[in-house]
Amino acid sequence: MTLTQEFPATRYRDVVEDREFPTVREWRARTGRSAVGCYPVYAPFELGHAAGMLPVGLFGGGNRIEIANADSRFQSFICSVVKSTMELGFQHKLDVFDALMFESICDPARNLASVMARNFKEQAMTYVHLPQNMTSAGVVDYLVAEYRRVAAELSATSGQDVTEDGLRASLTEYNAMRAAVRELYAFRALRPQDLSTGELYTLARLATLMAPDEVTPILREALAAARARDGRAKDRIKVVVIGSFCEQPPLELIESIEESGCYIVDDDFLLGWRLFRRDVPVDGDPYRALATAYLNDSLHASTKHDLRVPRATAIIDSVQRVGADAAICLIAKFCEPGLFDYALYRKAFDEHKVPHLYLEFEEKMWLYEKIRTEVETFVESMLFA
Repeated sequence: MTLTQEFPATRYRDVVEDREFPTVREWRARTGRSAVGCYPVYAPFELGHAAGMLPVGLFGGGNRIEIANADSRFQSFICSVVKSTMELGFQHKLDVFDALMFESICDPARNLASVMARNFKEQAMTYVHLPQNMTSAGVVDYLVAEYRRVAAELSATSGQDVTEDGLRASLTEYNAMRAAVRELYAFRALRPQDLSTGELYTLARLATLMAPDEVTPILREALAAARARDGRAKDRIKVVVIGSFCEQPPLELIESIEESGCYIVDDDFLLGWRLFRRDVPVDGDPYRALATAYLNDSLHASTKHDLRVPRATAIIDSVQRVGADAAICLIAKFCEPGLFDYALYRKAFDEHKVPHLYLEFEEKMWLYEKIRTEVETFVESMLFA
């Protein structure tokens, strides 16, 4: 990359912040095909891709829209991402999608699917019933059947059948995309001075807005550009940020945490689009391969109740694996899964002597001075103790 070339994340920052979904509109105009909006945390978007659709991450409106209509549909204690997702529909920003896919990650998400169906009857709504018992003898067969049902619903919307060969091809493309994201994450953990989390987040968010075969070269370009950098490490602490697995913090908030004296070396942002630890096998039954990967080979998530690996244990493992000095629990306001898990995390942090800071955010935040002050105080307490 020459001095005159922009780093890829810089080129696409406005794109990932635009709730008009410009990449989706361009793709539809170019291909004449349909798109499906996928609610976080985890949606089997490979099924939509195999049905000829463009799967797109649907993470609410962030701080780019004002809530004018959705408040009247939900209680005051519901998280921001539920309300802002519905507000996107009222403001016709979801008209670009032929279908919306929701899944059983929490009670508000379950209810949002039915409320959206009542208010936006022109759009197909697909709901994925994810398994809650990961150790049941029939859990793989159940999830395979559920994936086949969802594939049939998406095929009915797109007009293209999901074949096993088509699903294998989709898995191959998304395997390549996820591998590129994993490499970026691994690079950031080793050399955070050469790839900021603001840049990494922008690239990972872009991967939720484009077709995998089109975004993977951009991710590879970014990795090559980051490797060519030779930044000087600053006097900062290394932290793992957890708790933002569904509702996403504003990008400015992520950058504010870094600027307050932290190198973020691991996080759970945009978790569903990089969920699998390694490639999903493409030999044999692709539905079974996808189901098995979700059940046995996916990253820790507060919405996935897997007693085989306690959630607090997974977080401690992450802190130790990347050599972090501390953890920051950045949890969305009114997020019950995140808040419930914090009690477990705090106990584990105390037992393993991992310093941590608890922060609460809303996606529509505009002012970050309070959080910046808390982070700066936390950093100083560690650097100058």
